[in-house]
Amino acid sequence: MGKKKKETMELRFYEVPQNEYVLALLGDSWIRDYGHDETNLHFHNLMEIGYCRNGRGQLVLDEDVREYEPAMVSIIPSNFPHITISNQGAEQSFWEYLFFDPMQILEEMYPEDPLYRHELLERINKKASFLYEWENRNLALLVKMIMEEVRSKKPHYAEKVKGLAIALVTEILRRNEADSKVKEVRKKNGVSQIAEALDFVKNEYAQNIKIADLADACHMSETHFRRVFEAYMNMSPMDYINLIRIQNACDLMKKSNDSMDVVAQKVGFSTTSTFNRNFKKFLDTSPYQWKIKPENYERKLLNFKISALKGW
Repeated sequence: MGKKKKETMELRFYEVPQNEYVLALLGDSWIRDYGHDETNLHFHNLMEIGYCRNGRGQLVLDEDVREYEPAMVSIIPSNFPHITISNQGAEQSFWEYLFFDPMQILEEMYPEDPLYRHELLERINKKASFLYEWENRNLALLVKMIMEEVRSKKPHYAEKVKGLAIALVTEILRRNEADSKVKEVRKKNGVSQIAEALDFVKNEYAQNIKIADLADACHMSETHFRRVFEAYMNMSPMDYINLIRIQNACDLMKKSNDSMDVVAQKVGFSTTSTFNRNFKKFLDTSPYQWKIKPENYERKLLNFKISALKGW
């Protein structure tokens, strides 16, 4: 029995032209049948950005297979095995490509901070992406603008390509960082899903807090956030905000001789009447009566705190 043939991969080495920031492979020579005369995956020494202008097929990213069609963008870091295979019997595919070194761009962005540059490079190279143009129109537009600048070579095109390349790297960073945050949220369970919201309220209770701000902090839709919050906290987000304000108002009244108007303003209530109404709701008394003899209400306030943080 013969030995199983060892799979190999091909390194394709490209160089960015001197004094420029991208190598662009453009034009009719890239209208072709892809992959049918190749047997192995390949990888590049540079980051590859591809834009599909026509055709359909598959993009094989190591062991992951994605279907492609016109107006799709591929983002493939260096040393990431892949192959493009167009559908047989169909019209030829037309891809155009940009190759660049992200570190060269990062050095322009952060010339005095090498450690931060390497941290950002890790985020850029973390994964390969494949997206429809409508999923990130800014990113797709930047890719096409760079291609057209290199194609036309109008005066000062190199300087414009440099600026566009910086913007493109920024979009890739934002996309990868946003994806990482979504994955982190999906891993959370229980009350930890709303931990960022609780911290937000703790630090910003005196400000005009919107529920949408809390949902954004937890990377949830507002509707889903409200449902999760109420399930774990046994109260609405707005009630929780006001409870924290009342707790801080009580602390402020014990430590100062501020008027009720000033206390209400300091803890985030827009009017004194709103302050009074919420104080009565949580402690069943007025701020004035509480200030006269706060020890009668300490236990009730503590109980509210325990209830609100149940399961924390």
